[in-house]
Amino acid sequence: AGLPTACIDHRNYNSREDFDQALLDCLLKFQVDLVILAGFMRILTPLFITAFYGKLLNIHPSLLPKYPGLHTHQRALEAGDREAGATVHFVTPELDGGPPIIQARVPVERVDTAETLAARVIVQEHLIYPVAAQWFLQDRLRLTKQGALLDDKPIPPCGIQYSGD
Repeated sequence: AGLPTACIDHRNYNSREDFDQALLDCLLKFQVDLVILAGFMRILTPLFITAFYGKLLNIHPSLLPKYPGLHTHQRALEAGDREAGATVHFVTPELDGGPPIIQARVPVERVDTAETLAARVIVQEHLIYPVAAQWFLQDRLRLTKQGALLDDKPIPPCGIQYSGD
């Protein structure tokens, strides 16, 4: 696609702060419009989050605000939830606590394991993340102090519910 790339290995840095600074410097050099986290599995420092405020998206395998953090599918099963899903949200300093943008839901089946549920949820992740990115790149999506807006209208607290359209 002709996009510039860089590889920054966190193991080459003595601290989270040093790694985040290197990552920040690299992204600023490339003048990125949007940072999309997927499978990143690292908690970013406030410095990094502040530098990209409103331009930093994450995908999480639960229907936030339910089950921030790890082991989301197992937690949904143990709670007896009837549905699970994925959420694209803006990143803020609170772990998985930024305003949701879009969610996709899947039913939880009686025979589900964490693995089978995860397999269905990730299919939905692959559908909703490009939608959120496209909204952002079309200047339809933005983050304000009041929350996330799509087409200058507030997004509901649990995000827009994806219907496949």
